[in-house]
Amino acid sequence: MTHPHSIPDTPAPSRTPSAASPPPLPDDLRTHLTPPARDWLDLALTEAAAHPDPVWELRLAEARRRCGPVHADAARILILRAAGPAPADLARVYHRGTADERRAVLHALPHLVPGPESLPLVEDALRTNDTRLLEAAVGPYAARHLTPHLWRHAILKCLFTGVPVARVAQLAARAHGDTELARMLADFAAERTAAGRPVPEDLHHVLALTDPAAPPHATHGGTPHGKES
Repeated sequence: MTHPHSIPDTPAPSRTPSAASPPPLPDDLRTHLTPPARDWLDLALTEAAAHPDPVWELRLAEARRRCGPVHADAARILILRAAGPAPADLARVYHRGTADERRAVLHALPHLVPGPESLPLVEDALRTNDTRLLEAAVGPYAARHLTPHLWRHAILKCLFTGVPVARVAQLAARAHGDTELARMLADFAAERTAAGRPVPEDLHHVLALTDPAAPPHATHGGTPHGKES
């Protein structure tokens, strides 16, 4: 499974950024692109930053052909960040786009939307069984904004579909001391056992994280929600 290149996971600013200049290409992406692909992406980022019209949406659709399937995700995220679209524009791209474009929107949310306005996109992705879309949905944006109830169900969805919980942003911080999540995990494990199905190994890991006596783990990114039963 491929993942976007190491684009710094900086939180979104307090307002949608004005698209004044494109973000620089991460060094690891630049070194892996062919010269034509690098030139195309440089131009696509400049266009996205300079034009408020939907030129950048066309570039999202071209990314795979221009940059190749391995690098297309990172290219799309950079284009979205350069364009700085409003939540309504992100929602339009998400609902009209391909699975690849939807995944890019989800990955770009923490860079573009400071508040919970785009949570419906995360919730939509969590209703699918597309594991790559689910993996994108449980990133830093979901960690900052999903309610405890929805976040717990997102964890169960990962366990059910086989998405590694290592992909869940701020897992340790949000799971720590969450007795309701512990109860849900125990019920899930009991149901699997009764049905003669194996219990995912990741379940035991998450269950250990819910122990209120365990030391809280170091976290990265935004502030986790408080717990509720």
